[in-house]
Amino acid sequence: MAERLNYYILFATYTQGMALKDHLRSAGIPCRISPAPRSIQGELGCGMSLLLEEEHIEAAKQCIRENHAEYYDIQALPCQINAKRGRFC
Repeated sequence: MAERLNYYILFATYTQGMALKDHLRSAGIPCRISPAPRSIQGELGCGMSLLLEEEHIEAAKQCIRENHAEYYDIQALPCQINAKRGRFC
C-alpha cells in the first residue's frame, strides 16, 4: 500500500496564507491551517501553512492560478497525523 501524502502550502507571510485559505474555502476545497513542519519550513519567518490532502492538491493549484494567490512553495510529506494519538485503551 502506498504511503499517504499530505501537502503543505508554505507562505512568506501570514496574510498570504489567510488570503489563500479564503480562496480555497470559497472554491469548496477543504484545507486546514497548520504549523509548517520544521523539516520543510527552511528560513521562512512565517510558521503557518495550509494542509491539504492529496486528492485536493490539483484543484488547489488551479485555484491558486485563477486567483493569482501568493505562496512560497508546496511540499509533500508522508502523513504524520495519528488518529489514535491520545487513545490508551
